Parts: sequence; structure tokens; C-alpha cells
Amino acid sequence: MNLQLFSKFKVRTKLNVIFVFLMIFFSNNYDVFSQKKDFIVVLDAGHGGKDPGKVGYKNSKEKEIALNIVLHVGKLLEKEPNVKVVYTRKTDVFVDLWERGRIANKADADLFVSVHCNAHSSQALGSETWVLGTHANRQNFEVAKAENSVILLEEDYKTNYKGFDPNSPESVIGLTLMQEEYLDQSIQLASIVQDGFTNTLKRKNRGVKQAGFVVLHQTYMPSILIETGFLTNKTEGTFLNSKVGQEKFSESIYKGIVKYFNQLSLNSVANEEIDEQPKEQPKEVKSVEKNIQFKVQIAAGKRKLATKSYNFKGLKNVERVKFGKIYRYYLGNTSDFTEINKVKKQANSKGYTTAFIVAFKNGKKISIDDVFK
Repeated sequence: MNLQLFSKFKVRTKLNVIFVFLMIFFSNNYDVFSQKKDFIVVLDAGHGGKDPGKVGYKNSKEKEIALNIVLHVGKLLEKEPNVKVVYTRKTDVFVDLWERGRIANKADADLFVSVHCNAHSSQALGSETWVLGTHANRQNFEVAKAENSVILLEEDYKTNYKGFDPNSPESVIGLTLMQEEYLDQSIQLASIVQDGFTNTLKRKNRGVKQAGFVVLHQTYMPSILIETGFLTNKTEGTFLNSKVGQEKFSESIYKGIVKYFNQLSLNSVANEEIDEQPKEQPKEVKSVEKNIQFKVQIAAGKRKLATKSYNFKGLKNVERVKFGKIYRYYLGNTSDFTEINKVKKQANSKGYTTAFIVAFKNGKKISIDDVFK
């Protein structure tokens, strides 16, 4: 991508510039995140104040519904240990798009979740979740254009968004540069949230999509924008405008964030376990005792997780074993060391870079050094 496109967008402070490069460097190092005291989630209720957002069935307003959902999601998340919630707004006020991103960056957030509602001239319905990316088609561009147009309500927007034109596809393409580092993680979260809407809430699945949203561009962490449903649809609009509907959407979003957090936690294996590995493991062992079995430990932690593939980045046949207060998660079970090395490579390819091989004799864990001797 031409870097001149990116230069059109103003980085507000020198501190933000330093922060950007640090986040890019550590973006795929989950050990860095695991060392933080809190997992910080920024919740962003779309629109507000002089900007009502979409207006739907029986004069329902997007700004009010989005705020109610966000506040309820936050209430649920605040009960989770080691999770801190930051809000871009907690009342009916107008907040500039750049300010929403600044709040998230200043908080050194791990996630940014923006909640919105949809509208259409037809009786369209369904939920969709967006990540920042080059608009794949004209329709996606129009969606982003509609959300980005709010900057025209901001004071001095020509200075704050120097060179950016919400009506220009070329300007929107330039937004994607800084968020490319977090695209995989953003898609991971978006997919989890969208699955919840589809399978639990039974909403029509409009999919995970990419487009150039200014509010997502401003953030330097995995970020998603949720379109909960269509206020202009008689049935869906009524549901979204009800307390029950808002609570159900809130619970679904909350569960999606917690599930994503659990998946991140499993990317970091307990440090004391790594010390058990020999400094050098042979690439292959010609023979071992018949009662020796090798496994690959991919994760360990205090959380008891179902050994479903969706909790382990698609890896199947994961085994969970409890040692004291710690649950350890293993992949593979073979006496063939060459074969277990292949399993380890598979785990590495899925992002479990600290996965390692362990050995068992007659079902009891033993030092792998003893096996090599």
C-alpha cells in the first residue's frame, strides 16, 4: 500500500506514535498480554447526543439502544476477574470518532467493541459484525460511508481528519494500514460474536465483513463493529427496542468476549512447564520403551474449558488433565517421537508457539530427559 495514503491521517501525539510501534511489535505475542494485570475491554456505544444514528420502528433510536446494550455488557464483564471495562460514553452525549479511538489507545486496551443498529428502506433483517478492511464491494463501502459520515457533525473535522473524505473510496482504503496487524484477531473475535448471534439468538446471519470504518481505524488493538439488527424491520426493531431483546444481545456479546479471552489465555503455556524441556531434543528417536507415550502440551491454566475445537483454534482431540489447581491441555498420544514432532509442528502452525513435548510412563508424567537417556 502507498504510504502516502497513510500520511494523510494525523497521529495526534508523539506518545501515540511510540505506542503504535510497540503494539505492532508485540501484536502476536500473547505472553505480553498475559503479563498485564487486567484484560482491558473498551465498549463503544455508537452515536449519541446530537447524533441519533438510525431511527426505526416506533421512533426507536440507535443511540439509545446501543448505549443500553453496552452498559449491560459492561455490567456483566465487570464481574469477571482480571477484566477491566472502559466506556467511550455512559450517557447520551456526542463523542467524536477520533476521541473514541483515543480513549481506547490511552487505556492500552486489549479489545475495542463498537455497538450499532442497522436500518434499511426494506424489511431487511439480521445481524452482522464488521472489522476494518478494504471494502470488498460497493455495498460494503456504502455501509462504511454511512457510519463515517458522522464526522461531518464534529467541530473542526477537516483538521482532525486531514485529507480524509468519507465519500471517497480512495480515502477509505488508506484507513486499513494500521489495523492490518490486528486483522486476524479482529476476525477471530468477530466470528465468535457472530456465531453467538446466529446459534444462540437465532438471528439471521449476515456474516463477518470488512469495510473502512473510521472509528476502527483510530484504534491500535483488535477491534470490531457490531450491527445488532435492523430497527426498520417491524419484528427485529421491536425486539431491539425491548428490554428483553437488549439484554439478550448484551449477554451474547459478553459471552463472545469471554470466549475470545479464554482462547487468548490458552496461547500462553505455564512458564514453569517450559523449564522441564531438555535444552535440545533429538529430531527423532529410533526406539523407546513400549510403555512410554508422548504428548504435546499446548496450554495450561486455572480455567476449565471444554475440549471443543473452537476453543483451540480448530485443533481436535485435545485432552484435558487436572494437576492440582491447574488444567493442562494436551494434543496427540503416541510412542513415536517422530510422529509427536509432527503434532507439535501442527500446534505451532495454529499459533501455539510455546507448545512442547512431554512424556508419560505407565500413565505417570516423567522427565523427557530420562527418555532420551
